[in-house]
Amino acid sequence: MNIIETKNLGKTVPTSDGSLCILSSVELTIRQGESIAIIGASGSGKSTLLGLLAGLDCPTQGQITINQHDLTKMNEDGRAALRNQLIGFVFQSFQLLPTLTALENVMLPLELRGDKQAKKAASALLDRVGLKQRLTHTPMKLSGGEQQRVALARAFVTEPAILFADEPTGNLDSKTGEQIIELLFELNQEKQTTLVLVTHDTALAERCQRTIKLEAGCIV
Repeated sequence: MNIIETKNLGKTVPTSDGSLCILSSVELTIRQGESIAIIGASGSGKSTLLGLLAGLDCPTQGQITINQHDLTKMNEDGRAALRNQLIGFVFQSFQLLPTLTALENVMLPLELRGDKQAKKAASALLDRVGLKQRLTHTPMKLSGGEQQRVALARAFVTEPAILFADEPTGNLDSKTGEQIIELLFELNQEKQTTLVLVTHDTALAERCQRTIKLEAGCIV
């Protein structure tokens, strides 16, 4: 089953010199449970494509279908509800809330759903990623690798059908990056989550079942 499909997808933004085309005529099909690496030079449109697929931004042309839901026909509230139901996201900059503990950061998406078992589920997943002793620490008291593990736990705690990750090892040293890669694929295989990763990391791209290369906003 195809969980993600795009047709003639494009994104253009206005600039002081006129319009800038970031993505053009992107045709993409991703099957449920597949792992995909999106690679390309800086400025090729990778992060823009990821943001569109996750419903964080709107295209200027074309169609995006996620699990048979047409994102391009939804308003922001509809896209947010779909993200909460189906999608996890890991950012390069972690995007943890600084005033919340590791446990509270991971509990948050479950609490937004009204899940009464949020604390139990968040604690179990933080234990799974090796942070059992760090539950009460705020992000400032965690290393970069620990913060990325919290971000991974937060992304997986809702058991999303799709996980999008934008340079998940970009801010980490090579050893920590390798640990995060292992964790990412372990959780992917356990939960049968579709993985879509933007990366410059060749080791991470090679672990994926398929690689998609962008050049100047087009799939090559």
